[in-house]
Amino acid sequence: MSFPFTSAPNPQKAGRLPPPFATPQSLSDWLKPRLGADSFGSWGVKPGTKNVHNLWLEVVEGETSLTDSMPPVRTVEVVIVRIIRSDGKVLIESHQELSNGAVRYRSRPLSEKMKPGESVDAAVFRAVKEELGSIVKLGTVKSIDDGILEMVKILPGSYVKKVEERVSASYPGLPARYVLHTVDAEVDGLPEGEFCTEEMDEYEVSEERGMADSAVSCKKHYWKWVDSDSV
Repeated sequence: MSFPFTSAPNPQKAGRLPPPFATPQSLSDWLKPRLGADSFGSWGVKPGTKNVHNLWLEVVEGETSLTDSMPPVRTVEVVIVRIIRSDGKVLIESHQELSNGAVRYRSRPLSEKMKPGESVDAAVFRAVKEELGSIVKLGTVKSIDDGILEMVKILPGSYVKKVEERVSASYPGLPARYVLHTVDAEVDGLPEGEFCTEEMDEYEVSEERGMADSAVSCKKHYWKWVDSDSV
């Protein structure tokens, strides 16, 4: 299944090629004069926020682009998967348990930053694998990837694209432009009640694994089913 206009934009074509940040420190040095000290200083300290190592990894892996402006604007493409049960209830992530011990409250459907050039359907399968994959029962299939492909059905005609601009909750003080790609999907085999999953493969493909150790990562996701009109 494919969708129109589903590829994440090439930052160079969009005129948003980020400066060549060799290290998180070089990114920090670039950001400090462009952001308020109070906002930047709260990153990774204020509950639910991430730190400059997280942002650096996002830029290096192509998930985020930054404008060279005062202040910079962070642009992110996000896939949102509204997982719908047979009774019409929708799965939301109530909160996350982070590596620094903080709790990040979400109250939103499954969502994931998209990779450069990634289609929406590919991002949907990856999001389900990374955030729900720890509870997948493989049965007769040989791999978790095959299991995800079998258990996920993207509903035709459900694709919606919109753009939102707001200050990032993860990086206080940094304006953000979110390009949101939303689809409805059915996912077989999920628990009927509230449940918890462990994050799979976060920063797994990064060539800078040592830097990932200093980033704030998600350890556990907590999920529950809610009425569709409350989402």
